[in-house]
Amino acid sequence: MSEPSAPKPFQRVSVLGAGAWGTALALNAARAGRDVVLWGRNQDNLNTISTQRQLPPYLPGLTFDHPLETTTDVTEAADADCILIVAPAQVTHHIAEAIGLYVRKGTPVILAAKGLEKGTQRMMSEVLADYLPQAQPAILSGPSFAFDVARGLPTAVTIAARTAPLAEQICATLSNKSFRPYASTDLIGVQLGGALKNVLAIACGIVMGKELGASAHAALMTRGFAEMQRLALKLGARPDTLMGLSGFGDVTLSCSSPQSRNFSFGYALGQGKDLSDLMAPGAKLSEGAYTARVACELAEKNGVDMPIAQAVADVLDRKDTIDKAVSKLMTRPLRRESDHH
Repeated sequence: MSEPSAPKPFQRVSVLGAGAWGTALALNAARAGRDVVLWGRNQDNLNTISTQRQLPPYLPGLTFDHPLETTTDVTEAADADCILIVAPAQVTHHIAEAIGLYVRKGTPVILAAKGLEKGTQRMMSEVLADYLPQAQPAILSGPSFAFDVARGLPTAVTIAARTAPLAEQICATLSNKSFRPYASTDLIGVQLGGALKNVLAIACGIVMGKELGASAHAALMTRGFAEMQRLALKLGARPDTLMGLSGFGDVTLSCSSPQSRNFSFGYALGQGKDLSDLMAPGAKLSEGAYTARVACELAEKNGVDMPIAQAVADVLDRKDTIDKAVSKLMTRPLRRESDHH
């Protein structure tokens, strides 16, 4: 039998969002041999990217190994074989709306935000379906820091699409010697793994910031992961997805490293920093701060118990102090570890 032929990569790739992660993914696509255009709103940052191959506000001390073409024109950015939207979850719908008229029917649009939309409780693929119904949704998620990817350090992620051939084609488009994407067709599981682990990362950061010790951190991570699985499975995720890169892999990275914005956000809270300062305009974005309450709403609607997410949401909504939230978690009724109600 002959080997199946490798999927043909998409050649023209546009990346919408010129922050740390968008720029890193644009560089990664350029390394894979694609024709890349990076769209952003900040002309000064785009000029620095295209003339100096640097982005000091987001990727300090790094000079890029490839030049990048940049634009502020959404029509140019929408004219691509494959589009990545790399914007925070709460503004993804604005970008999808902005390119809505210009995206050709059937174009794959890959969403890289790890969050759930406040108010609507929608996953990013659902947001895309509303604003870009003509696009083919895909999700990129997994244990990956922008700085590592921008430097070309070894990274593996999951790319999910509705069909295996499309997921494989996107993997072929973005794959290079240091970036290994694995294909999936579980859009729900890949999205929920990425969104919910941010909430858990805040909880883990709080525990470390309060110096409650490595044992408490390990216990919280384990119980939090069980909690994530309960909700994701109830919403239609496949169990193996949560055990993969976009679930367990992402939890491992984000819940234990100061490089994780969500962990750092929780750590600062645990050390007594003021919530208002951490959520102020211009502060480093923590997607989990917005997703925590949405996760609790979804859990309640689906009859799923998520005490750790609830504790994080209550702290962020100022309903509980951190000490009170930690105390509640430690005094919960004892039950068998594998109970699923």
